Amino acid sequence: MNQPNIHQPNIQLIRGFKDILPGETELWQHIERMAVSLFEDFGYREIRIPIMEKTELFSRSIGEDTDIVEKEMYTFPDRKGNLLTLRPEATASICRSYIQHKMYAQDPVRKFYTIGPMFRRERPQKGRYRQFYQIDAEIFGVEAPYADVELIFLLRTLFDRLNVTDTTAHVNSLGCPVCRPRFKEALSKLLADAAPSLCSDCMRRKDRNPFRVLDCKVPGCREAISGAPSIIDYLCDDCRVHFSTVTDTLAHLGVPFKVDKQLVRGLDYYTRTAFEIQTGALGAQSAIAGGGRYDELIESLGGPQIPAIGFAIGLDRLAEIVSLNTPAAVRTPDLFIAALGERAKKLAFEWSTALGLKGIGATMEYGDKSLKAQMKQANRLGAGGVLIVGETELESGAVVLRNMATKTQSEVPIAGIINKLMETISKPST
Repeated sequence: MNQPNIHQPNIQLIRGFKDILPGETELWQHIERMAVSLFEDFGYREIRIPIMEKTELFSRSIGEDTDIVEKEMYTFPDRKGNLLTLRPEATASICRSYIQHKMYAQDPVRKFYTIGPMFRRERPQKGRYRQFYQIDAEIFGVEAPYADVELIFLLRTLFDRLNVTDTTAHVNSLGCPVCRPRFKEALSKLLADAAPSLCSDCMRRKDRNPFRVLDCKVPGCREAISGAPSIIDYLCDDCRVHFSTVTDTLAHLGVPFKVDKQLVRGLDYYTRTAFEIQTGALGAQSAIAGGGRYDELIESLGGPQIPAIGFAIGLDRLAEIVSLNTPAAVRTPDLFIAALGERAKKLAFEWSTALGLKGIGATMEYGDKSLKAQMKQANRLGAGGVLIVGETELESGAVVLRNMATKTQSEVPIAGIINKLMETISKPST
């Protein structure tokens, strides 16, 4: 018989992935609750999309020349040879669902939100993982610039409610198919002159999709294109009016913002308004949310011509920022039942389950530890009270309830004990 190899190494996490442990999850739940509450107050409805789609969905929507599609997607063939991809972002999947289920048939105007994991094979670093989480919101069927403002306003409101105050909204317009050709011509001239200083990726993209060069993070490229023209100077009348309404309305609502002529989005499907929320809370100025308008995307994926706009929040990074000012509120047991003996343990288990159904967090020791050891355990767990029950208490018909904060004790009759404990122990705030 083969003996197990006791020297086998422990299986570790995949590089770029992380566990979100108790103590962290409470903070994540707090952020998610705040986001969901805000979205639903503004008429958004939750949509849950699969984490895997046909690769074509992302190559067509995000753009084949993007870093995401070229380098970062987790793509593999299934048993029939079809290429599948773990979703690198949520917008394309939501558009696919909107089209597939003909949600535009009755009313094209829809507001969605979703929260969940995305996957990109990027270089892991602080606050950036290969499985990362996003809070996503989208508005379909509204061309008016007020939809753009609403999303930026929602971001600002959510961050204020989470006490993330060191934020600035950066906004820009990316134009539309009418005004982009003139800008593309002017940009191409500059890139031709800057070619010797561009990285290999930008050398390839400057002819196929010069817009993509503006999104390059390589310092040499950024310096080489520092004098690039601004698309705002090339906007058509409709795009100019649209962008002016966005900035005027943000100012009217008192939302601080900065017109950032260098801001572009990393995906091909964006048109007109683009925005980021940037913060210095983690040191260097960095984006924790971004989005923009994509009026051509739904049609390009086979749906009708329907305008749309959305954003995504980096939940991993946001949780890190929120934790600086808001420690996770770990829920501790309301009651620890210290049971001594089998009869007492049987009753204690019955009581703990009944209290749990009433919203009172009760726990107990299932083994045979001494009363002293169980009291230490209750203290370590941060229990608000300890209910002591043993043979003596069972004979007398009353158990001992100890308040762990005041160290005072009182007797509680066993008859009708659940109702009496409900009167004594306050329900936790929700």
